[in-house]
Amino acid sequence: MPHGGHLLIDQLAAHGVQRVFEVPGESFLAALDGLYDTPAIRTIICRHEGAAAMMAEATGKITGAPGIAFATRGPGVTNAVSGVYVAQQDATPMILFVGLPATPLEERAPFQEIDIAALFSSVAKWTAVIRSADRIPEYVARAFRVATSGRPGPVVIGLPENVLSAQSTAHVLAPAAAVGAAPASRDMSDLAQRLGAAERPLLIVGGPGWSPTVQRAIEEFATAFDVPLAASFRCQDYVDNRHASYVGHLGFTTDPKLKAGLKAADLVIAVGAELGDIATGGYSLLGGPGQTVVQIHPEPAAIVGYREAALSIAATSAAFAETLATFAPNLRGAAERRWAHFRQDLRSAYEESLAPRTTPGAVRMEDVVRTVSRLLPEDGFVTNGAGNYSQWVHRYFQFKGYRSGLAPTSGSMGYGLPAAIAAKLAYPERPVVAFAGDGCFAMTAAELSTAVQYGLPLVIPIANNGMYGTIRMHQERAFPGRPNGTSLVNPDFAAFARAHGAAGATVTRGEDFEAVFRDALDADVPFVIDLRLDPEAITPMETLTGVRGGAAGK
Repeated sequence: MPHGGHLLIDQLAAHGVQRVFEVPGESFLAALDGLYDTPAIRTIICRHEGAAAMMAEATGKITGAPGIAFATRGPGVTNAVSGVYVAQQDATPMILFVGLPATPLEERAPFQEIDIAALFSSVAKWTAVIRSADRIPEYVARAFRVATSGRPGPVVIGLPENVLSAQSTAHVLAPAAAVGAAPASRDMSDLAQRLGAAERPLLIVGGPGWSPTVQRAIEEFATAFDVPLAASFRCQDYVDNRHASYVGHLGFTTDPKLKAGLKAADLVIAVGAELGDIATGGYSLLGGPGQTVVQIHPEPAAIVGYREAALSIAATSAAFAETLATFAPNLRGAAERRWAHFRQDLRSAYEESLAPRTTPGAVRMEDVVRTVSRLLPEDGFVTNGAGNYSQWVHRYFQFKGYRSGLAPTSGSMGYGLPAAIAAKLAYPERPVVAFAGDGCFAMTAAELSTAVQYGLPLVIPIANNGMYGTIRMHQERAFPGRPNGTSLVNPDFAAFARAHGAAGATVTRGEDFEAVFRDALDADVPFVIDLRLDPEAITPMETLTGVRGGAAGK
């Protein structure tokens, strides 16, 4: 008769789980024992629960199925919150399993006790504790349904130690078939009328439920009607950036002409995109006089972003894209001529924005990113965490298709390396580049050992400017000439990499980067590239001195 740990792992296997990310804890030893007997599920040993949760979240982004992480009670699960938060913000399906003290000790102050329902009350879609081994299949099956239904998101399941070790006669449940909501015909007719009457329509893509099939359908629709197409914050890989209808990325580096175009658009059609404050300039670019916003989303009431659409269509992006095949002919010839110049002007502005603006220093991020964009194979992944260095990635890297980019809309530092590990595990044959800042990399740098342990040849360019650059920028704007708490003393990152069994190189001259990057792509171990940057290069458009001087002059 199997124990609860075996039953749990068998249920995960029934749902097609291929790997779990964990930092071991004595509270879920029975689950680890179940994994020992289940070679179909690979156990990925991580160095920190926050990184393990980020790897699970990135796996959910890549596959569309819940990524799985395990953490132990108390300090283990509190460490994992950061990754669960990314999943909540990005509408990513994931399940975090948490080992807990035995049920007879509940609310009697056992070692590392914590109320996980209270801890995750504002972050997880559902939090529950399984108190009977016989109910493990039921709870796990429900966790998968909740994580993937409506607006996807994280689920947290508590596993008391005695429940996992108890024997059970329960049987594994077959996964339930999930069918996403499809748009109603009356809503599509309404949208057709609005589009037919528009003068300056703009499509914005993002959010959950995307796929290469959806990408193709949206690109074909945009081509057929010459509609401009923008990507919401950190969703640039949802379409081929070389597509004639693609007009740019709504984020920290949004081109001024695209901002003006969004504000001037009389019809904004958001396909999956939740349109948060970063994408919309604090919502100042949406909902103005004469503008109509239409949102297509699997659960409009749960959107984390703009919530004042004139028309909310409850549908998955996949179902909406499928409907476009029959919807499009109803519009042919109705309005293409009116907005052709609108699309052309926005596309021209985007193409102009790709021309590098020279920033200070011997190594320039604009040249680095453009080189990576040129040399990385089209199926390569690019990941990043948070920091001003990512502005160069968003501005100068051209994504070729879905899914090739992984980045947190939550602005979570440390995300890039864990996400890169998840990507390489999911697609070992595809190259992966993990951009990081020096402060960003340091937050999950221990996971370099994880990449080495599993033989993952990642390329990790580190934008090393010796400070928490984003915060320094804001500090100089608010309190010019009074920096405090933002400077960093960094290790030799190339030597740090070699100490972990990885490869490393330091780049101090821009002309040396391409050769180093080519070597890194050919390496069979993780390869860290320490980019020594001038701290003056604070954003693609500003210098630190300019920020300080502008603030001081006010």
